[in-house]
Amino acid sequence: MKLFETISKFPSYISHRSRHIPVFAAVALFVAGPVSGQEIWDRIKAKPQTLETKEKSYLENDRFKLGLVNSSQTVASLNPKLDLEFDFVPSELLDIRSRDSLYHLGDVNLMFRTGDNSSWKHYSSAHKRESARQVGKVTSKKATSLVSEKLQQSDQLSVLRTWKLEKDALVLSFEIKNESNKPIEIGYLGIPMIFDNILHWKNLEEAHLEKVFYDPYIGGDAGYLQVVRLHGKSPVLLVVPEQNASFEAYSPLLDDQTPRNITFEGFHDWVVHSKAKAEGQWKNANQWIEPTSAIIEPGKSYVSSLRFLLADDLKSIEPTLVANDRPVAVGLPGYVIPMDVNAGLRLKAPQSVKEIKVSPEGALTVTRTAEKDAGGWKAFDVKGKQWGRAKVEITYKDGSTQVLSYKVIYPESELVAHMGSFLTQEQWFENEADPFGRHNSVISYDYEKKAQVVEDSRVWIAGLSDEAGAGSWLAAFMKQLLDPNKEEIEKLGKFMHETLWGGLQYNEGENKYGVKKSVYYYEPEKMPAGTYSKDVNYGTWAAWDKEHADSPGRSYNYPHVAAAHWIMYRLSRYHEGFELAENWEWYLENAFRTSMAMVKLAPHYAQFGQMEGTVFLMILNDLQNEGMDTFARELEGVMRDRADVWAELAYPFGSEMPWDSTGQEEVYMWTKYFGMEEKAAVTLNAILAYMPAVPHWGYNGSARRYWDFQYGGKIQRIERQLHHYGSALNAIPVMHEYQENPEDLYLLRVGYAGMLGGVANVTQDGFGPAAFHSYPEMLEIDPYSGDYGSGFFGYAVNSKSILVQDKTFGWLGFGGNVHEEDGQVKIELTSAGKNKLFIAEEKLMVHLEAGSILEATYDPESRKLLLLLDKVNANTKNAYLRIAHPKKENWDLGLTKLSNGAFVFPLGNEPKELEIKL
Repeated sequence: MKLFETISKFPSYISHRSRHIPVFAAVALFVAGPVSGQEIWDRIKAKPQTLETKEKSYLENDRFKLGLVNSSQTVASLNPKLDLEFDFVPSELLDIRSRDSLYHLGDVNLMFRTGDNSSWKHYSSAHKRESARQVGKVTSKKATSLVSEKLQQSDQLSVLRTWKLEKDALVLSFEIKNESNKPIEIGYLGIPMIFDNILHWKNLEEAHLEKVFYDPYIGGDAGYLQVVRLHGKSPVLLVVPEQNASFEAYSPLLDDQTPRNITFEGFHDWVVHSKAKAEGQWKNANQWIEPTSAIIEPGKSYVSSLRFLLADDLKSIEPTLVANDRPVAVGLPGYVIPMDVNAGLRLKAPQSVKEIKVSPEGALTVTRTAEKDAGGWKAFDVKGKQWGRAKVEITYKDGSTQVLSYKVIYPESELVAHMGSFLTQEQWFENEADPFGRHNSVISYDYEKKAQVVEDSRVWIAGLSDEAGAGSWLAAFMKQLLDPNKEEIEKLGKFMHETLWGGLQYNEGENKYGVKKSVYYYEPEKMPAGTYSKDVNYGTWAAWDKEHADSPGRSYNYPHVAAAHWIMYRLSRYHEGFELAENWEWYLENAFRTSMAMVKLAPHYAQFGQMEGTVFLMILNDLQNEGMDTFARELEGVMRDRADVWAELAYPFGSEMPWDSTGQEEVYMWTKYFGMEEKAAVTLNAILAYMPAVPHWGYNGSARRYWDFQYGGKIQRIERQLHHYGSALNAIPVMHEYQENPEDLYLLRVGYAGMLGGVANVTQDGFGPAAFHSYPEMLEIDPYSGDYGSGFFGYAVNSKSILVQDKTFGWLGFGGNVHEEDGQVKIELTSAGKNKLFIAEEKLMVHLEAGSILEATYDPESRKLLLLLDKVNANTKNAYLRIAHPKKENWDLGLTKLSNGAFVFPLGNEPKELEIKL
């Protein structure tokens, strides 16, 4: 079986939600654009070429070779000297992108007004191309040009653009001069960031070698953009402010004519001033940074410039910034702060801190703790006080500012409890007359309407399958892994045995254990009048008929159902009093059968890594533990066959989509399990390439995804999604790798940020949305629940508390509050389930199948670990304990074991202690 690698050699590639429609035909129904590979650029080719691209000039230094188009002095190529075959900009598309309204690096966007004029004028150097007038001589180190003579003549505003190469850097500057006799206010200044993230026509190997993704740290004067190759290796390009270039906003260039779809996210402006848009298009949104403008007096000039640097790799980004006198912040454990967590902040800057301001006022506190200073890092304690977004503005002695974006949430256990309640109450659907068999289910939800989504033209959303339809009930099941609740489990039992088994999942016949693509479908001629609303547009490919909805051929639906069976197995195996309809053996066998059915009934897509595919490994582990050896060998065998295919591919991340960020999770876990270390490393590097570590809760650990609002959101558009489900799923391999390399704090920071991204967008009352909209016109969650549940799966299976002694920052707690006393270190667990504790110093994982750890005390000298376990409750009489260590297997705890190897620790009416000698 050969993995399909083509990203967009169209018509053979099949969209997973289509009726076997070529991928761009399906996308075109959502996004204005082309329908095939042949046609993708035809609309652009039909326009007259307005940019002469043949004549070029080159500037070089020790790090860069910069090619400039002579006619416009925009960038034709930008090569790092250490790999001249690689280009950061889309140079291979230079000729086809030589029309109006196609941006290039070196263009500029302005909104301005003169004197007392209240209306803003717009200017873009890309909209209507004109030749730039060279100013002075172009040398190998410097080139200056007047961007627009027309702008100078019509508005007496001259814009000089200069490219300058220094020893190790490249500088782009714009000098804006007011040649009128009245003040000019610059209300918007945007510098288009045009790098090569255009994946059209590329297979996965080509894309990973040739293309980049880039992410912003919208942080004011300390902000930066990181441009990373898809394979995650050297070099990394950094764009930082040089002069008057505060990173104030990151605005999509929706006027750029490059076709946007699932193989092209689009370009963005680095926005220096945003007041003009904040007063208009963005007026309903709460911006990351207070919008500003600049006043240029008559005869005066205003210079804004950016510096381009190279870093060796992802982990050297922060050292490179420090070496270039840039302020750097490290949030510990990150920038999503539960209210019961004592968080930390470390700052390293060339200037001393003059003032720290928090807004909204009182949202969190930032307290200087000089005794924790180390290695040139200044230490601060951070405490979340008020739910919601918060920003910390740090003003340095030189007047520059750095902005950190935080999200304060309820304690994780409280937030998860709210979510479980919302899912099983507000989203609990009861209708015995429902013709689609959805009675007794957790159904999709529209938070804007405060209503269940029982009808949508994308039938899977209302049809309990696909990520966007199964997401809500999957989250409800996974919540029970952390916080089992009898009333919720009673409802989920009804869903399992009345709606899922025999409904969504076939329970007999040739498709037994197969999972339908949707139980909801569109066949008005066969349904009673009034079944479908007239105000819903069912005239799209997404309105499947019953035949297509009943198909078991989409493998991505199987992990959701397998996870539901697996959770029921755990509830039956380790808890009491839940009155489940079947015994634990039945649920575990069904989890196994569902896993096997995926390979049998959905073989095409089963060859790819699955989102939540980690659940198959967990099912395998439990089959092995329970002595169900025949099942275990069979499951391991088919998974090995899949992994063998991946091992033969350079970049085994194929998917139902051309490029994806969710197959990597399962590919890593299985290649790691089977000892395919090289392939696991390739996978991890690719993950880290699209999961940045930046001082901003929305982007920190946020795995790249930009098309799923089309398929699962209410607001349907191509847009960078913040903490889409990919964040928490990709955190699984990152955290797994960290446990093998606990000295690597970078891995922990990224993985933990991604994991908490799984709950970062949950509302105060417990609604889990599809993702957060990054466009500055919105900056808010999507109203649909969508595919949220896949991310919560990642959060639930990854949730843990970590005690680590970092060589620079000392003892730290991720998912817990740390206290040092008399040579001992205590961690109070704050994770939702309080069921996993990792002691990094020992590479030791303590995992409770049931029960919870309130706190733990570690003595580094005696190497003893003392656990304090919570008291008994109605459904948990015993804690079931497992200990994992890379070198030790036999533990003498003085406890009995279940036949599956779990230690049995009887709980008491008060918390009890358990000592582990390491």
